[in-house]
Amino acid sequence: MPEIRTLHLLEGARAAAGLVVVIDVFRAFTLAPCAFARGARRIRLVATAEEALALKAADPGLLLAGEQDGRPLPGFDFSNSPAAILRADLAGRTLVLRTSAGVQGLLAVDPRCEVLSGSFINAAATVAWIRARQPEVVSLVCMGWSAAERTPEDEACAAYLAATLAGASPDFSPIPAALRREPCGAKFFDPAQPWFPPEDFAVCLRLSELDFALRRVIDPEGRPWLERAAAAEPRVAL
Repeated sequence: MPEIRTLHLLEGARAAAGLVVVIDVFRAFTLAPCAFARGARRIRLVATAEEALALKAADPGLLLAGEQDGRPLPGFDFSNSPAAILRADLAGRTLVLRTSAGVQGLLAVDPRCEVLSGSFINAAATVAWIRARQPEVVSLVCMGWSAAERTPEDEACAAYLAATLAGASPDFSPIPAALRREPCGAKFFDPAQPWFPPEDFAVCLRLSELDFALRRVIDPEGRPWLERAAAAEPRVAL
C-alpha cells in the first residue's frame, strides 16, 4: 500500500510528490470527465481567460470552457457546468479549460510528477489506475475555492479516495446531504447565483459513474493537456 498524503490548495499542489491526484469536485474535474464522455478528444489546460481566447482566435474550431470566481467567462462556449457539458455534442472536439482552482492545481504540480484529476464521478476508475501503477507515494491535493480556501467537497473526496486506496469500503451515502447543508453545496440552490445550477450539484455527486481516469500530459512543446488514461501498466522494478 502506498503512503497517502493529503495536501491543500495551491501550495499543496506545488509541494505534491509521487503520483498526484488534483481534486476539484465542484466543478472542474467533474466537467472534464463529462466532456470526454460526450466525445471530446483532448482538453488543453490554460491559466487565464486571455490565453484561452487567444487560442480560439488562432483556431476557431476550439471550444472554451471555464469560469472566474464561479461565473461564466465572456467569449467562452461553456461555463464550468458539467450538466451543460453533458447536453453538448463534443465528438472529436478539443476543449480549452480555464478554472480558478482545479486547472491551477494541475498547472502547479511539478512536471516530472504523474498527475490525475480527481472527483467523485470517476473515483473507482481513478483508484484502479493508481493501484495498477503501484506508486510508493500518493499525494491527494484538495484545491478548494479558487485554490485558496479549503472546501468540504474536496476534503470528502480525498478522504473517500484515501480510504478506498487503503482497502476500505467507505460509505458515500451521507456525503451528498452533508454537502447540501454546507455553503459549498447550498450555492447551487441559491436563485441569486444562477451560474451554479442545481443540476451541477447532482452531477458532481454521481459516484463512479464514469469508468475512466484522466491524466495530465505535457506535450513536447511543454503544453499541458488532460487525456483519458489508457489502461495503466504496473511499474516494473529494474
